[in-house]
Amino acid sequence: MDSAVTVKSNSGRIMSVDALRGFDMFWIIGGRELLIAAAAVIADPVPKWFTRQLHHEAWTGFTAWDLIMPLFLFIVGVAMPFSFAKRIEQGHSKLSLHGRLVKRFVVLFLLGMIAQCHLLEFDLSRLTIINNTLQAIAVGYLVSGVILLHARVVGQIVATLVLLVGYWLLMTQVPFPAHEAGVMQPNVNLAAYVDQLVMGTYRSPAPYTWVLSSLTFSATVLLGVLAGSVLQSSRGANKKLWTLVATGLGCLAVGWIWGYWFPINKHLWTSSMVLWANGWNCLLLALFYWIIDMRGYRRWAFPLVVIGSNAIAVYMATRLFDFRLIGDVFVQGLVRHASPHTGEFIRASAAIAVVWLILLYMYCKKTFLRV
Repeated sequence: MDSAVTVKSNSGRIMSVDALRGFDMFWIIGGRELLIAAAAVIADPVPKWFTRQLHHEAWTGFTAWDLIMPLFLFIVGVAMPFSFAKRIEQGHSKLSLHGRLVKRFVVLFLLGMIAQCHLLEFDLSRLTIINNTLQAIAVGYLVSGVILLHARVVGQIVATLVLLVGYWLLMTQVPFPAHEAGVMQPNVNLAAYVDQLVMGTYRSPAPYTWVLSSLTFSATVLLGVLAGSVLQSSRGANKKLWTLVATGLGCLAVGWIWGYWFPINKHLWTSSMVLWANGWNCLLLALFYWIIDMRGYRRWAFPLVVIGSNAIAVYMATRLFDFRLIGDVFVQGLVRHASPHTGEFIRASAAIAVVWLILLYMYCKKTFLRV
């Protein structure tokens, strides 16, 4: 079957994609702490409904903060049709693209082990094999890349459905030792059992699942690929916008309904959660595309583009360094003269400013760290 990335038109970058990536990374580099601190200055105590949206759901359910990781995977997928088309235009063969897929998978997987699996501690008692967003991206990128190279859009849709339905059937119809099919409690579910079987003592004790959940990680990235194909297509801007909006609303509806039989759960990365998150992902992409690329309001998005242009670099940096401590060097005197809530707001602002200024320097020097 012909590749879906042989299309040569509109293979350049779209600013709204970089801005949305930067919007996602903004929360990772300290946006949540900044927003909580700002809310505390305005209202003390901060309403519980507000702070709840800025923390992960304990188990079943979904908050705004739970969208951060699915959005990261989704945006990786959105960019793939453009990057693959560009490389094909430059004369890269499918074989070389497969090699790039494998290389990027390995690098992302190792970066994930450095970021959150204690790899650099060289202590086998603390080492875990899989426990990080970058590793979910690595798997999703590899699977989605192979499908993108060998299947057209219809094939990609079918593959996405197979992954989502297949995971649902496994989790609800397959029993595991000492438990009947369909049990989905923290650390007591089929996906957790498979993780323990595969990784043994190197499995993370956190109630997140990884091996079987790779099916739905891949589906999340593939949904991003499909959204990217919409943006890459030759159809008019209005049609692209309304296709994204309709897809987003449809995914929200199906994900919500499916959730009655297969609960929306980020820890297990359930199929209903993938569709629910993708609904919001598509609506966010549509909003950014409408404001930035259709309406032409670009200046406000520049700070986000600066962050989004070096997403992997800033993600790793925030895992390895405490930029809040660096920011404190510059504002600790000012903080002493401020009220506690205002002081926290100043510290949170300084931490983000340090990261952003470093990224701005890299952006101006056209230093983009690619994997």
